[in-house]
Amino acid sequence: MKLFLHEHLLLILIQLIQCMVIPVLFWLDGYRGIGVGIYSIFLSIIFLSGYLIYQYVSRRKFYQRLQNSMETLDASLETTERSPISEALDQLLLSQYRLYQEKLRKAEDQQDEHLLFMDRWVHQMKTPLSVIELTAQSLDEPESSSIREETDRMRNGLNTVLYMARLRTIAEDFHIKPVVLSKLIHEVNQDNKRFYIRNAVYPQVKEERPGITVATDEKWLFFLVTQLIHNAVKYSSGQAGNIEISICEELGECVLEVRDFGIGIPLADQKRVFNKFFTGENGRKYRESTGMGLYLVKEVADRLQHEIVLESLQGEGTVIRIIFSPTQNLTSM
Repeated sequence: MKLFLHEHLLLILIQLIQCMVIPVLFWLDGYRGIGVGIYSIFLSIIFLSGYLIYQYVSRRKFYQRLQNSMETLDASLETTERSPISEALDQLLLSQYRLYQEKLRKAEDQQDEHLLFMDRWVHQMKTPLSVIELTAQSLDEPESSSIREETDRMRNGLNTVLYMARLRTIAEDFHIKPVVLSKLIHEVNQDNKRFYIRNAVYPQVKEERPGITVATDEKWLFFLVTQLIHNAVKYSSGQAGNIEISICEELGECVLEVRDFGIGIPLADQKRVFNKFFTGENGRKYRESTGMGLYLVKEVADRLQHEIVLESLQGEGTVIRIIFSPTQNLTSM
């Protein structure tokens, strides 16, 4: 109704002016009776009201469509009443919908090509890294350790790029199955053995009871835990000699906890640590920080429907918990 009145406001004003002009013309013409003037004004108002009512009733759906926002793109394909202006609007929305779909398809094709390129590039880069690592084994210390340290960093960086590229299609990459958390932690620790030694920070695994199992995607959870451990070790190096990895059950929920005793996260940064590219105060001290680690952790956990809880005290350390919902908990194997 508001849009309708706004569109016909000028017409209403003109008609009202006309209603005032007609009696004046009668008066100037020497006619002093007011009955005909009032009757003419009354007829003008009746005709105007009838016209406005007809216009609103016949085009009500049209105006409602203009005022209400579309909840889905397919809503632009709906048609209104059969009038020239409504049909013109329907044709315009249809052409815009087709144009949007075409541009969206092209953008998705370009993104898929980019992701495919990144995926192949990462796998191609892993081959020369493996050759470099094999070559480094024949060198004397400390050159061998230095080279392997740099190749580990490159490999971790490539894995981060690979998982970031796959994040958009993570739903298609899911393979939910029972995963024994202690076994997965053992595999993560074995994979990061040299990383622990290089930073002189070592993991202590605590398990409330053996065989705690959850339903999740093993590959993505492996990546998630690896990111948490890398952060814990990086910010503990030179501050503490160990980190704690705990597996327990609380109120029917399985909890995987990674605790470090490092520099901690400033209170002002804690609300933003999961934001993309946010490095904060600690990131300015550690040049290797990209601001993507915890962002990916949060994104992957949300897709897996796991809850991430962070607690930290500056100068005392940080605790990050992965909480598996009761529906994802399985009986011990």
